Amino acid sequence: MADTMEDVIMESQDIEQETPPEDIFMAPSINKSHILSGKSYAHYSPIPKDISDDMATECVLGVDEAGRGPVLGPMVYALFYLPLPLHHSLLAETHHFDDSKVLTPVVRSTLMEKLCTADTDLYRSCGWATKTMSARDISSGMLRPAGMYNLNAQAMDATIELIKEVFARGVNVKEIYIDTIGNPMTYQNKLERIFPTAQITVAKKADSLYPCVSAASVCAKVTRDAALDVCYEAVIKDANGDKATEGWGSGYPSDARCSNWLKQNMDPVFGWGTECRFSWSTAKDLLESKDAPLKADWPVEDEDYGMKMTDYFTAGQGEEGDELVNWYGRKVSEEVF
Repeated sequence: MADTMEDVIMESQDIEQETPPEDIFMAPSINKSHILSGKSYAHYSPIPKDISDDMATECVLGVDEAGRGPVLGPMVYALFYLPLPLHHSLLAETHHFDDSKVLTPVVRSTLMEKLCTADTDLYRSCGWATKTMSARDISSGMLRPAGMYNLNAQAMDATIELIKEVFARGVNVKEIYIDTIGNPMTYQNKLERIFPTAQITVAKKADSLYPCVSAASVCAKVTRDAALDVCYEAVIKDANGDKATEGWGSGYPSDARCSNWLKQNMDPVFGWGTECRFSWSTAKDLLESKDAPLKADWPVEDEDYGMKMTDYFTAGQGEEGDELVNWYGRKVSEEVF
């Protein structure tokens, strides 16, 4: 199940790589008001000049995500596209894009800044988009009573939404590459039915195999890091500026900084804010632990305490209990007429 991702134990070097740097680049994909309100949203870059000058230009497109496993912050899906002839030469040979996890935070930030800076070759040739899926909305879907909307389904819908919009803008996408942690063929078959005009490849580790997916992973990671930084700064501001030395780290439960922050900043009633995924077992276990400052005793759903629907309309004894008669004011009597 996708909601057990938070139980994965990360190596210390991986935790360090997942920790947002202090000087993260704030890309145009960062909408602070949406992030702080817990709203999911999409961002699309302008169609690059090399493509907009000739919309018949055949393009390659890649999709990847960042932040699938953390208990804190959003999950970000990113899409990246460019003309087919430039796929390897521009991304792999000139700018050395790779899986974001093997690039340093400084390199990722620098690549993203070039992509967003006018008059660079990346800006002129490459388009990109992100879907920032808030912790609140992820958990709301996974906890809803009328059928769980699990993380895999949410990820699939985000991917489809991004690709559909690029097609709707008239981009001539001929090849699509997508990274997945699920069953590649199931994923690929569904996408082929939705986008029959494109050649689609869904593969594990696609972010290290196809440069356009590597570039998408950088867009996703830099956007997630910046969004997490926005969340943290808001929390610190609310806490009167008492910034902890180590903060909450990467946002992964196996990161001691994150687990310590969750324990030390748990509200006795509400737990945490919109930055936390309440559907993760880490959060649920803390709220239900013996050390929790406040416990809630919820009644069993089928307990009606012997009440019947008609009980709500039965008057009690005396004048004061005659609720329906007195509903709109003083009691109506014969004296009125």
